[in-house]
Amino acid sequence: MEWDKAKNIVLIFFILLNIGLGVLLLIEHNRFTMSDEQERTIRAVLGQNNISMYTSPMRHFSPMRPLNVSGFYYDVDQIKGIFFAEPSEVVNEGDSSRYIFTGEDSQLIISNGFISFDTSQPYGLRDLGRNITAISIPIAQEITRQFVDANLEDFVFDSVFYEDGQVRIVFRQIYRGQIVHSNFVEFFVTEYGIRQVDMQFGEILGHGGASFMIFSPDEALLTFAQRASGFFHGQPVVIIHMDLAYMPEYMVSDQEGTIYPATPFYRIFVVGNDRPFLINARTNYMLF
Repeated sequence: MEWDKAKNIVLIFFILLNIGLGVLLLIEHNRFTMSDEQERTIRAVLGQNNISMYTSPMRHFSPMRPLNVSGFYYDVDQIKGIFFAEPSEVVNEGDSSRYIFTGEDSQLIISNGFISFDTSQPYGLRDLGRNITAISIPIAQEITRQFVDANLEDFVFDSVFYEDGQVRIVFRQIYRGQIVHSNFVEFFVTEYGIRQVDMQFGEILGHGGASFMIFSPDEALLTFAQRASGFFHGQPVVIIHMDLAYMPEYMVSDQEGTIYPATPFYRIFVVGNDRPFLINARTNYMLF
């Protein structure tokens, strides 16, 4: 009888403990969640600055940890193997500061951690097995996705920009559901196929360091509104997407063995701009 009573007391204790933990988690969640009132306020402020937002803003801004990434240095033979059918036959024509590999109709340059490949014989369309008379965004996405799947791990589609019959598509690496903005591959696709590929990436080494508070999405949007007025000179601005992505706060070296902490940045995409605006989520400072 006493044992049954003790079990009931313990059971009640755990129930109350779970309820208490649930309340604490709810309080913590609400603490780092933008309210409906905050969203209405920031939309009004954006409107006063001739800025429309055709998307839902981010709502949550829990503390985040820095992400360690290596410098932009590469296995050169591996990079050559991506772009040349016979990589051993292509020799370096560069100097001590950069690699230049020139094929019959293409050139690969690796310099200061940046990889650039250009070809006068665009490729990729013939692999679709059907006749293409004009490039479109879906077709460009299809052929660039094939390249990414074959050569890069954990890279996902990030953005696309169409101009003058050419599609520019960017893929970026993802780590535990978070975009790493500084790790990217960018394609220029014409009606004949992939004409140019630019790449830059470091090895993701995992999270390091303590968590830190980040500014709320509405504070980042307010910073954008204040800075964008000078950039767009009063012209209407339409925000179509907003998210968080990691990138180093300062220039990354191409020296082997270097490691850098990457910080979360708010990314704000607007109509007519092929690049997102970047706002440091830790300092609320906007990059140009």
